[in-house]
Amino acid sequence: MDDLQLLDWRERVARLYLSDADLTGFRAARDELFRSHPQSPLPAGERVGFTGLPYYPPDPEAVVEAPLRPASGTGSIDTGGPDGVVRYRRVAVAETPWGPLTLWWIEAYGGGLFVPLRDATCGDGTYGGGRYLTDTVKGTFGRGLTVLSGDRVRLDANYLYNPSCAYDSRWACPLAPPENRVDVALRAGEQAYHA
Repeated sequence: MDDLQLLDWRERVARLYLSDADLTGFRAARDELFRSHPQSPLPAGERVGFTGLPYYPPDPEAVVEAPLRPASGTGSIDTGGPDGVVRYRRVAVAETPWGPLTLWWIEAYGGGLFVPLRDATCGDGTYGGGRYLTDTVKGTFGRGLTVLSGDRVRLDANYLYNPSCAYDSRWACPLAPPENRVDVALRAGEQAYHA
């Protein structure tokens, strides 16, 4: 039954990301999912009395459009867990005001777009390993990253979120590679769950 619960979790996440909820409604629905779903990344004991994840206030300046330039090559990230080494292919590089960010394609059955990043808040307000703008394998479509015409993307750092390993050590997560580390402090999106 765990597999079916995981399938339900992923479907609910995808529906939430594709919904027409504004940022406040999105965050409230995400908090409820974290509190109540059996596949929540939160440890079961921490769901009792859970009132929500910590977020920075919405920031319109955290929304940018960025041109893309071609990228090539592959990379790999060792999750340190049962997934082992996950292979990625560079799709493009977004030239953001924060610095260049590589958009990665997961080289596995079905694939998916993955954009992890580590900024100057990591370890000082946000999870030390970095956060994600999107991981479409997990159903996070259309909020952190939206593909636009003309080889451009819209990035909304208000939707930066922590990987599952930020909540519980039972999870292993691919973290931002060095080329997705930026020097600016992105005070937007989700903050560190554990102080």
